[in-house]
Amino acid sequence: MNRLLCANFARLKKDRVFWLGMLFMAGYGAFIMFGNYMDSIRYGKKFYIDDAFFSYAIIVGITSAVFCCLFLGTEYSEGTIRNKLMVGHTRGRIYLADLIVCTAAGLLMTLAFLITAAGIGIPLFGFFHTKPETVLAILSGTLIMVIAFTSVFTFLSMMIQNKAVAAVTVVMTVFILLFTAIYLFSALNSPEMYEGYSYTDDDGNVVEQEAHPNPAYVSGTKRKVYEALMDILPTGQSLQYSSMSAVHLWQLPVYSVIITIVTTGAGIIVFRQKDIK
Repeated sequence: MNRLLCANFARLKKDRVFWLGMLFMAGYGAFIMFGNYMDSIRYGKKFYIDDAFFSYAIIVGITSAVFCCLFLGTEYSEGTIRNKLMVGHTRGRIYLADLIVCTAAGLLMTLAFLITAAGIGIPLFGFFHTKPETVLAILSGTLIMVIAFTSVFTFLSMMIQNKAVAAVTVVMTVFILLFTAIYLFSALNSPEMYEGYSYTDDDGNVVEQEAHPNPAYVSGTKRKVYEALMDILPTGQSLQYSSMSAVHLWQLPVYSVIITIVTTGAGIIVFRQKDIK
């Protein structure tokens, strides 16, 4: 196992996609902080670092997806996995070693954002106004969420031997999950009632419009299902973390751990039976 990890991390150090991901996340951290600082000056609006600091939760899922599918796809295309099997490494250890390096890459890209955003944001806006325990819960939750993301992407990438097909599948999966989460988030945040309002018509008469129910409001069992999906899906978690709107803040990491265990267990089982060409 140690030899597999050493080989994987040696590859990681030289991997261009990884370093591009690191630069992108660091650049995004700088961009989001400087951008909000300029907006606060332009519009005279008070801005807190809390307002944008956790926006990386959405972006890191995409960058991790791109890295995992390309990094692991190269393992197949260059015959690296076949060579590892030939020298006596077990399939379970190969899978776990690949999962560990992909997880490390995802966490390091997250760290690149955190260091840059904090290094720029705190001097510009001061420290967090949110309670320290809430900031810590969100921060730790996002890191566990990254592990869940990479476990899903590793599973998909290790199941598909064709690098191009794996890349398309993984990237499409993360965007489908993201759009699903956006739809659920929008539906759940739709108001139950539309507020009343008044306006003056063309004849100068004041027309009063009373408050009325929103026909698109999600309620009952459907709402519970939507809320459960938002908590379970890593992309749903990312939206909640980025907007700091999570209600079940301490439950989300539990779902991430379950996803990691299930996808890793399933991945090892399937990979052991897979015909490696």
